[in-house]
Amino acid sequence: MERPGSWRTAWVAALDALDADVARVEALIADAQRVRDLPLADPWTPPPGLGPLPLDLKPRADAILTRQLNATRELAVAIAANRKQAAFAAKVEQGYGKAPPTYVDRAM
Repeated sequence: MERPGSWRTAWVAALDALDADVARVEALIADAQRVRDLPLADPWTPPPGLGPLPLDLKPRADAILTRQLNATRELAVAIAANRKQAAFAAKVEQGYGKAPPTYVDRAM
């Protein structure tokens, strides 16, 4: 039988890991240039034998979940904006679909 203290300690560690993941995503959103330099986070899976969440940690778990959902929405918006910017840049580089300039020698 596990001691209640180790059960709570395991949950605190699991929430710390989730909190760190969300903080990393929030930092990436705030500083988009670091996205190129950092690897993508691995999906979180609960450690084996974690047990049920202690009731006193539920507010923290709920707050982390809310932050995860907000970060997900912000990432989706940032990705969409990035795609729009890339499409616009491609059009600018190609001259909005116009034919490239053609030079005609009128001296002939």
